[in-house]
Amino acid sequence: MSSTNKSGGIYNARELGVPKMLVLGLQHTFAMFGATVMVPLLTGINVSTTLLFAGLGTLLFHLITKGKVPAFLGSSFAFLGGYAAVAPLIDGKPNTEMLPYACGGVFCAGLLYVVIACLMKAFGPKRVMRFFPPIVTGPIIICIGLVLAPSAISNCRTNWLVAASAVITVIIFNIWGKGMLKIIPIILGVIVSYAVAFLTGDVSLAGIGEEAVFALPPVMMMKFDPSAIITIVPLALATMMEHIGDITAIGATTHRNYISDPGLHRTLLGDGLATSLAAAFGAPANTTYGENTGVLALTGIYDPAVIRIAACFAILLSVIPKVGFVIQSIPPATIGGISLILYGMISAVGVRNVVENHVDFTRSRNTIIAALILVLGLGFSVGTTTGLTFHAGSFTITLSGLAIASAVGILANAILPGNEYEFHDGRNEEKDNFGTYNV
Repeated sequence: MSSTNKSGGIYNARELGVPKMLVLGLQHTFAMFGATVMVPLLTGINVSTTLLFAGLGTLLFHLITKGKVPAFLGSSFAFLGGYAAVAPLIDGKPNTEMLPYACGGVFCAGLLYVVIACLMKAFGPKRVMRFFPPIVTGPIIICIGLVLAPSAISNCRTNWLVAASAVITVIIFNIWGKGMLKIIPIILGVIVSYAVAFLTGDVSLAGIGEEAVFALPPVMMMKFDPSAIITIVPLALATMMEHIGDITAIGATTHRNYISDPGLHRTLLGDGLATSLAAAFGAPANTTYGENTGVLALTGIYDPAVIRIAACFAILLSVIPKVGFVIQSIPPATIGGISLILYGMISAVGVRNVVENHVDFTRSRNTIIAALILVLGLGFSVGTTTGLTFHAGSFTITLSGLAIASAVGILANAILPGNEYEFHDGRNEEKDNFGTYNV
């Protein structure tokens, strides 16, 4: 079997030799690094723990998907709203009391992946995905970014010069960057704004010499609370849509139909179990990374073994405390500037989800569903009173705006007549978004 296809892609990187495979793997680690470490900075989770479980989660995903899918699993931004609702930062510091409960909610969200994967295996993707069309998932994703917007502005206000340098750097490299520089604008934004902060005295590296050369990352065992679970679990709907989009994009890049082989149920199962594994020990949720898909397209190297090498590099970085120390010293203004871009991009992804799926807003049912999701999601998340609190026996349960919006949107889509959405998995087609392939 040839290791290349007619487009010139390489499916067996071993023919390039071990040294080049190691460099290619390091490149994938570098591509995911900037976004992956942003999530712990925004939530208070330990950076080293995050890197460790990004690597372990990726290896678990490859095990479950039979090593066929060249996907890297990094920190998911879709759960930021859940962390903010359950365990908001206190004066920029981790909320150590509530973070374990947020992790418990994320653990249960990962189990929802398992349930959906089993349903897809039993009934097929089309029947299951009928309940989660773009008219539901798109507005939910839009809400996630908009709900987080105030925290980005709050961080920017600590030093607008540092924040602006991050924003400008990201924009410049994202639009005018070439090669590798174009696909790592986030990490470049962090580096430039960090340098500005260092020059203005906003950064101190005092104490880095006291850090050990090697040390195991700390773990934080999850805890469970009904309110946290109900708030965070619905966010898995957004990450599942993101996952399906990423698997489709990877398939289009590599000219392989991964939804058919190894199957969407396996990729979802791998993603969900990786998320639950990470959350159980105090790391953020994992998700398939578009940054690494960009590297696949740029290099034409499609061998999943290269991704597994990247996962091993992530694990190696996690046991070097000095790396985590430098990352934790990044000032709030830098985080604010990067967040300003990222949170807006989350909402933009939701808009793209609606546009690319040609959602017809001349139909009243679609307009009503979107209106309910947007108003409930934002209305219950902004202001002095957030969420909806009620009592169930001895438990006090608080539903976040995102949880309310998700539940109402799914219910409205199921009840209102005219649901014509069909999920296409490419099983019975000779050619679709994956390009040409044999089935």
